Amino acid sequence: MAERMLKFVSVAQEQPDKRPAEARRQDFNEIYDEFVPAKAETQASRCSQCGVPFCSVHCPLGNNIPDWLMMTAAGRMEEAYELSSATNTFPEICGRICPQDRLCEGNCVIEEGFESVTIGAVERYITDNAFDNGWVRPVKPVAERDESVAIIGAGPGGLAAAVQLREQGYQVHVYDRYDRIGGLLMYGIPGFKLEKDIVLRRHKLLVESGIHFHLGKGIGDTDGADNIAFSTLRARHDGVLIATGVYKSRDIGGPGAGLGGIVRALDYLTASNRVSLGDQVAEYDNGALNAAGKSVVVIGGGDTAMDCVRTAIRQGAKSVRCLYRRDRANMPGSVREVKNAEEEGVEFVWLAAPQAFEGEGSVSGVRAIRMKLGLPDASGRQSVEPVEDSAFTLEADLVVKALGFDPEPLPTLWGQPELEVSRWGTLMVDRKSFMTSLPGVFAAGDIVRGASLVVWAIRDGRDAAAQMHAWLEEMTAAQAEVAE
Repeated sequence: MAERMLKFVSVAQEQPDKRPAEARRQDFNEIYDEFVPAKAETQASRCSQCGVPFCSVHCPLGNNIPDWLMMTAAGRMEEAYELSSATNTFPEICGRICPQDRLCEGNCVIEEGFESVTIGAVERYITDNAFDNGWVRPVKPVAERDESVAIIGAGPGGLAAAVQLREQGYQVHVYDRYDRIGGLLMYGIPGFKLEKDIVLRRHKLLVESGIHFHLGKGIGDTDGADNIAFSTLRARHDGVLIATGVYKSRDIGGPGAGLGGIVRALDYLTASNRVSLGDQVAEYDNGALNAAGKSVVVIGGGDTAMDCVRTAIRQGAKSVRCLYRRDRANMPGSVREVKNAEEEGVEFVWLAAPQAFEGEGSVSGVRAIRMKLGLPDASGRQSVEPVEDSAFTLEADLVVKALGFDPEPLPTLWGQPELEVSRWGTLMVDRKSFMTSLPGVFAAGDIVRGASLVVWAIRDGRDAAAQMHAWLEEMTAAQAEVAE
């Protein structure tokens, strides 16, 4: 099989065909076509099969990337899928939305000038092909267990844990306040990056696996029609995993910050995604969360900001600008996303920060000031400093704040003052066992590590599930010993 590999010296790197920018602006469909089989095999054959696979080392899941690339190059697609799914619960999702340019592909050791292996697109192809051929099957545990576990949050971390625990035979119940599974996969990430039928397809498979979903059920401090008290949940189940993610949007102050037309990124993206799913959204219909015909300014430089600017383009905005206080090289968002946004007509205003918002009743402009990069701060990142007498104003009918997310105050919301949190508001856990300060209550994903990548949530969910299984096994053995 070795002769099929190391083709990077003769085969150029190629991504799947990308739809023209003008066509992309008209809809929310994914922008990349799928590889045809021959193209996927050819691109996979570029892998150098290096002795130390830095692509795997820098993948949070430790995916066996060189192995499934080799299987793909040989046309052994079912084996490629088995290898891919062995370490990744949702490879079809990671293949679409992971920032490969910062992770696996960004650490490919192929010599400079030959470009990295096209890992993400091949990963997506492998799993989509597996679904088409019926190789992706529901989880069927060898034996059923009496113990039940509750998972709070149907995002990627919670779902990954649910699959792992179901494989062990546990009765798995997933609770989520939204009416569909996926969390930010469904409502935060636009369809042009992740079409929603991909998530719904996985939902169907999870239900067939015997995982019970309680949707539209939030967690609180008392029982109600639309929520369940956390104490009730603990009494009902043998173990609990908190995988809520972080949803509290960071705010921005300054004069005029309370004007109408200044909205949070998550509210804006959720409204757009709900409309795409066929829901009626009043704030979209009345224009509050709709960019059509407006001058839009998005504040922020991460992937959420990229989602917002590209959504505004598709909604028919008159103009879309992204205001970011650092330069392109220091932008936290994916390089590919920035390029895609520019192709679609987004204007980036680098090294600029908002000072105030102008308007009467509703925003009409953003007053900003030019910034310059200074010396590195304690984290090693360059600080930013304002440039004197450099203020300017951007016209804006809609301002979207994409400044990141913080945890919600769960101990207060759930009436659990014993639930320990860090100074950032994230849940405190034992780093080895994933257990919180409450016995039998575990936590994983963004609610522990802070806002991060989907792939890290999947990794944390899988690891937490393994620790929950070990703890439940220990409890079961201890109870049996007492019974004797």
